[in-house]
Amino acid sequence: MRLASKGRPVYLGIDVGSVSTNLVLLDGEDSRSSLVWKKYLRTQGAPLAALKKGLSLIAEEGMWEIRGVGTTGSGRELAGAMLGADIVKNEITAHATAALHSDPTVSTIVEIGGQDSKLIVLRDGVVVDFAMNTVCAAGTGSFLDQQAARLGVPIENFGDLALSSSNPVRIAGRCTVFAETDMIHKQQLGMGIPDILAGLCAAMVRNFLNNLASGKELRPTVFFQGGVAANAGMKRAFELALNQPVHVPDHYDVMGAVGAALLAKEELEKSSGETRFFGLEQAVNCDVTNRTYECRRCPNNCEISEIWRDGAFLASWGSRCGQVGTQHGS
Repeated sequence: MRLASKGRPVYLGIDVGSVSTNLVLLDGEDSRSSLVWKKYLRTQGAPLAALKKGLSLIAEEGMWEIRGVGTTGSGRELAGAMLGADIVKNEITAHATAALHSDPTVSTIVEIGGQDSKLIVLRDGVVVDFAMNTVCAAGTGSFLDQQAARLGVPIENFGDLALSSSNPVRIAGRCTVFAETDMIHKQQLGMGIPDILAGLCAAMVRNFLNNLASGKELRPTVFFQGGVAANAGMKRAFELALNQPVHVPDHYDVMGAVGAALLAKEELEKSSGETRFFGLEQAVNCDVTNRTYECRRCPNNCEISEIWRDGAFLASWGSRCGQVGTQHGS
């Protein structure tokens, strides 16, 4: 493995999610902060392992001078503590930052990933409203993957098959159980697979809009981000439901990571400071562990998460009273 601390100046953005861990490198000297490298990895329930694999690929595939690091996603605190990130941001801010960097006219962002979905409403480049669905799997990438597998359809062919439908059937989409039951019923009635897939796309879009967009005005320009944006059937279903074009950005699958890198660059340029990132070689070779326990210091009984690197305590989070942090593990 080739490891280097010097090379092409870049900013590293990382989005650690429950389904995927995404890493990007943005050009550190180009004023447009163009993307020079990206990787979409399956988290597979092991975010630390996925993160270290991604960092190893960065080391193997180029020589880099990492000037700053930003993290986002459900595992942002974990990744941020492990690497010494310069900024740790929520997914709403990261996705909005990436979209506005791509097109300053964006007013609506639809983001659907493997396990959750988000709606972000912007006005004049500022987030004014958002909604997230993290409870029900209906309309997320994992549900679409499951249904494609059940129908014997490769997920990469899902969108094209849905687009070929001439008579989409209506599928109940408010619940994954009802949707699957309804799809089986339509199959038993002899409905074609393309019509069922197109109906499923429409049902998922109705579910998204009913749950997240109620009372919100979805103005153009509309961006569709997240892994599900690769599904052309879902894109068309959104366009039909919204009666306006829906745009899929070039790097739709890693927009959270792009936003994290942009935010890190902005933070460091504003402060004229040096990155806190402790080095690519060290990050690849270090021994990182995390543990979770229930704190008994007060009646809150908070679930505390800790991260350790090479036997040294780095950080903890989850405390609501503030007593956990410096006195860890007791």
